[in-house]
Amino acid sequence: MRSWSAPNIPKIPGESIPLRLHDTSAKQVRQTDPGPTARMYVCGITPYDATHLGHANTYLAFDLVGRLWRDAGHEVHYTQNATDVDDPLLERATQTGVPWRDLAEREIELFRGDMEALRIVPPREYVGVTEVVDQVAGLISRLAAKGVTYVLDGDVYFSVADAPKFGQVSGYDEQDMLTLFAERGGDPDRPGKRSPLDWLLWRAERPGEPAWDSPLGRGRPGWHIECTAIALDNLGAGYDVAGGGSDLIFPHHECGASEGHAATGEWPFAKFYTHAGMVAFDGEKMSKSKGNLVFVSRLRDRHDPMAVRLVLLAHHYRADWEYVPELMAEAERRLKLWRSATALPSGPRAGELLATVRECLAADLDAPGALAAVDAWATEALAGDGPDTGAPGLVKDLVDALLGVEL
Repeated sequence: MRSWSAPNIPKIPGESIPLRLHDTSAKQVRQTDPGPTARMYVCGITPYDATHLGHANTYLAFDLVGRLWRDAGHEVHYTQNATDVDDPLLERATQTGVPWRDLAEREIELFRGDMEALRIVPPREYVGVTEVVDQVAGLISRLAAKGVTYVLDGDVYFSVADAPKFGQVSGYDEQDMLTLFAERGGDPDRPGKRSPLDWLLWRAERPGEPAWDSPLGRGRPGWHIECTAIALDNLGAGYDVAGGGSDLIFPHHECGASEGHAATGEWPFAKFYTHAGMVAFDGEKMSKSKGNLVFVSRLRDRHDPMAVRLVLLAHHYRADWEYVPELMAEAERRLKLWRSATALPSGPRAGELLATVRECLAADLDAPGALAAVDAWATEALAGDGPDTGAPGLVKDLVDALLGVEL
């Protein structure tokens, strides 16, 4: 699947700082330690509606991860999927009368435009689930050969009893798991299952639904397994960061981790499980089911995309926060401040600012702290205090390279 165009990232001087990042499974901030190539997988959209600020909040967080690694000299191997066949997509296609493939492609194309406008560095592999059905079926067959699956009315399930590490990503107790499993696409009450928490790997063909031929019978992938297959094929087990929104902690990342463990014997399947917070609007978490969405495409029609990016950067990536229009006005004032300061012929020396921005971002992506430091430099520059003719250009480059904001 085609990705989107990559922004140019300026080279900046000085020494980088190793990135420390929160690991959900460890419940603490730890130092990342990638090899020459840093490997990251971030779960992509189910394309049945346009990109909203909650999506953008997640993808910007992991864009910062990649920018920090690149600043440290690592090559970044980043993979992302698009779940272009799934129940919500099929349901929306039926409701609207739009063929499901056309709906998926339309929303994926809009997503590409949103990501490009926000200057999100694209993944090396951008993979639609429909492109890798054979690989998914092959992974399920591999799991079946290890004795961790069973068949129920043609559907293939993973047996949670055969997942000894299950629960170690989320740390949730069984009652919380059952509640979230029911809310987030699971089927705990299906008769015939060995355990309510067993999850669907392969859905046998139903009338009117898309299906593919496979050694498992005609059908399509369940949820969770597609990301495991794509990550294994492109990154291998033990990759550096698995990312997504905090609503993917359970069951999505929990199940995927156990699938990867069962298939490869390696634990952890990813060294870090890192999650972005939820964005609310009108008092509730922004979600397609609630319809309380602030679409990125509509915001960038009315505002500079860099102001949209600054709205997101003003919140720590793990925080839950609520969007209100005043945040956009504040971001536009900040963008004007920065552009005015970096357009000056000289300014205060910027070496200390560069070090501060690196320190903030290396400390679990403290973007708000980085923004405050740039604000202080810009305010001082506009006050007329600064003889360094190279400083405005350096600030422009460091803001671009590390924060992704083009001035």
